[in-house]
Amino acid sequence: MWGFDSPLRHMYWVYVLRSIKDLKLYIGFTDDLPKRMKKHQAGGVSSTKHRRPLVSVYQEKCSTRVEARKREKFLKSGPGHDYLRKVLGE
Repeated sequence: MWGFDSPLRHMYWVYVLRSIKDLKLYIGFTDDLPKRMKKHQAGGVSSTKHRRPLVSVYQEKCSTRVEARKREKFLKSGPGHDYLRKVLGE
């Protein structure tokens, strides 16, 4: 049977949302990006429900949950914020 992080079983996404309300970024990861975006937009995520509307500004595909979590942690760090500023043209 396939392991939990088998690339044949799941793909994972690291994503960045920008709040139109306060212009702040939210960084997260998921294995079902469309479902997660709907949950954010519907107010079903406590950390973003008061910051709606949200716009997706960045996405990365990862082959394992571990890889996605590491990338999320990096993007939340100082060097990760610098990387996002460059990628987003800020």
